[in-house]
Amino acid sequence: MDTRFSSKQALWFTLINYIGVLIGTVSTLFIYPQDTELLGVFRFVDGFAQVLYPVLVLGASTALLNFQPKLNTYLQRKLFTYSLFSVFAMILFCCVGIYAIYQIDVLKNKEYFSYGFVIAVCLAYVDVFKRQATNLQKLAVPTFYEKVMPKLALPFVFLLILKTGLDTKQGLTLYAVAFVLVLLGIVMYLFRYFKPVLSTNFTDLFQEIPRKAYYQYSLYAFCASLGSFFAFRIDSLMIPQFISNQANGDFSIGVNLANALMIPATGVFALYSPLISKSLKNDDLSLLQIKYIEVAKNLFFIGIILYGCVLLGMHDLFELLPTANKLIPILPVLYILGGNVVLNMAMGFNTEIIAYSKHYRFNLTAIILLAVLNIGLNYYILKQTNYGIIGVAWASLFAMSIFNMAKLWFIYKQFNILPFNRSYLKTVVVSLALLLFFYWLPVRMVEGFDFVIRCGLYVLVLSSLLYRLGWVPEWNKSVDKFRNRFIG
Repeated sequence: MDTRFSSKQALWFTLINYIGVLIGTVSTLFIYPQDTELLGVFRFVDGFAQVLYPVLVLGASTALLNFQPKLNTYLQRKLFTYSLFSVFAMILFCCVGIYAIYQIDVLKNKEYFSYGFVIAVCLAYVDVFKRQATNLQKLAVPTFYEKVMPKLALPFVFLLILKTGLDTKQGLTLYAVAFVLVLLGIVMYLFRYFKPVLSTNFTDLFQEIPRKAYYQYSLYAFCASLGSFFAFRIDSLMIPQFISNQANGDFSIGVNLANALMIPATGVFALYSPLISKSLKNDDLSLLQIKYIEVAKNLFFIGIILYGCVLLGMHDLFELLPTANKLIPILPVLYILGGNVVLNMAMGFNTEIIAYSKHYRFNLTAIILLAVLNIGLNYYILKQTNYGIIGVAWASLFAMSIFNMAKLWFIYKQFNILPFNRSYLKTVVVSLALLLFFYWLPVRMVEGFDFVIRCGLYVLVLSSLLYRLGWVPEWNKSVDKFRNRFIG
């Protein structure tokens, strides 16, 4: 593999993801709050597509990535063709299942199933083509299509509905067409570098790959991906069923803004994945322990800085926006889900440690645990209480806490390592103490912009104090590097 080329692809991959998140954040602040009921409909369609497309793929894309490097060029192309056929077979099978579900009278929003189905089909094939692009180290362009184009399409369609009189179903049709265009773009790009074998005879392929091993691996991958949806996205289907599409839209805004806090962690986990894998294969647990603590501490520091700014300044910032009346009531959801994101960052790369070890199956067990907790708690809160979407947010925080505790316990049991040391715990205590202090600190200097001063003081004091105490070495290295380069 060309290392320079791979680094370039990784850089573009990260940049494209940031662009997608930026577009989503701007849309969430200025466009979507104009009609949260409409946003709830789109979020339901997305959620329906997200739960369906892993069923359509049935682990074929992950199996493609796992088995293809073991094959010669001809059989690699044939395995890709087999993946396409298997998705098509599942599409036919799911048509029957969706028709049966459609007959259930108590289901709300079932008139939108068809749009979600089209998007799910596109996502399924996009997943297969992206995995092939990963094998070819041609990931940047497909990632642009997948991550940026839908983020542009949704606000565009949203504005068309709001400003031109386009009805909801026409808008959903355009939104589904956008995914068809994304798929076509990826297909045309990939076929410039890779051509599948046009054949329906796969005997030679399964002589090289044991059919049983292929299906076992595919089934595990399917369970993991489907479990992830039930763990992290099930609320998008349950909220409209038990409350309303408007509540679903409100919750979606909180989710989108809270997830923006997670951006730094995505790149860090990808960067450290090779080191984690190598340390586990070499049984170098001392190095793994050091990096485990280092990354968890760094991510907590970044997360608590960002979350502190949200907690200290988001209310006043929202009041300055034209969509303030729709955004301010969602703040409790944002605060709870934002804390959830910081908690997840503070645990470091515990998922990756398990995934790259011989105990990788435990991740599936943990995801199933999270899914059961999420579904059970959401059902109880939505059916038996009046807590609404704030209750759903608390349920998510509780379930994620149990999820992370389970993984920490398992890693400690198997490897005798934890992502904490004394300096980390001191960092947590000091950060939270300063956050509480500045939250209650009365600041009355610039009317309407006091939050800028409050957030600025919090960031300055916390970062300066931790630099002086030296509890976050990576922060000290970054500051020293900046001073040596620009100050001298």
